[in-house]
Amino acid sequence: MKVIIDASNVAHFGKGKDGQPTLDNILNSIEALKGLGYEPFAIADAPLRHEIDNKEEFNKLLEEEKIQQVPSGTTADHFILKIAYEEDAKILSNDMFREYNDEFKDIASRRIPYDIKEGKIAIGTSSKPKKVKNILQKICTYSLNEFEKKGLDAYKVKKSKKISGIAIAKEAIDRITKTRENALDSKIEDIFQKIPLFGKVMNMVEDAESTSDFIIFVLVSPRDYKDAVRYAGNIAVTVGDRLKLEHAPLVAVRNDLFTKPGSFELNILYSDEVVEESKYNINITINDHDYSFVKKNSRNIASTVAARVGTWKFPIVSVKPSMLMEKPGQFEIVLEKGESKG
Repeated sequence: MKVIIDASNVAHFGKGKDGQPTLDNILNSIEALKGLGYEPFAIADAPLRHEIDNKEEFNKLLEEEKIQQVPSGTTADHFILKIAYEEDAKILSNDMFREYNDEFKDIASRRIPYDIKEGKIAIGTSSKPKKVKNILQKICTYSLNEFEKKGLDAYKVKKSKKISGIAIAKEAIDRITKTRENALDSKIEDIFQKIPLFGKVMNMVEDAESTSDFIIFVLVSPRDYKDAVRYAGNIAVTVGDRLKLEHAPLVAVRNDLFTKPGSFELNILYSDEVVEESKYNINITINDHDYSFVKKNSRNIASTVAARVGTWKFPIVSVKPSMLMEKPGQFEIVLEKGESKG
């Protein structure tokens, strides 16, 4: 990997006896980085050539292009950061570059700190790159939009409420009652979603259409999944009894990446609207930085998408890294035709 040496910052570290920046600091840093397997090149601001302790040798290195000088009229810090992001390089510097945080994201993950003692330079390590905020939600949103382009409606309404068994049951009763009163024939808008069907629900799937008028997907944060599953049976009985349904609704709990911990949403469908198999699978190509994180959460992505488009079984979600995607947060999604029985 390439490493840009912030030559002025390195040269000024400690300074010489007369207060001058030191050329040896730069030369020692070049050798140290090479020893670690990096490809170093130094960039200096324009004033350094007039301040350095060994002007003759420094100017010679400039002429030989072993050290690069920032173009006249250009801010050195900005120039170094711009090159680093364009070249996907690290920066050896103790400068935090705080004034550029708005323009250049996650500078700490590119900056390598250092220390110099008795002429020897110790190379530190850069911070771990920050995860791009809400990348899982962005992937799910993009996927759901693609499903809609394929003609499959997706539930998007967000009316999160504090999670509890009684709260879920009351909300379901209210939504189903309003749907009946309004004589709606399509999806009931509101709360619920899915992840692997828990044991009892799996056994009920085959009879879902004949035994349940409504399917209630309970959408919860992955943190709340186990607790929500414990409510499922009582919710089904309570809703069916209160609404005097011939058959209790089927309640399926799903991990939902849009739902905050401690809250829930409901996506309530007529039983004949639920599709057995996902019609499309999701192929994600992503940058190296986010690959492991997204792959680890691929089942939650599948659960979120499946519940929002109303399918029993999850779409297959494949994740692969791409060297062509250099920046955190970059991804591409392609839907692939899957099996469909309904």
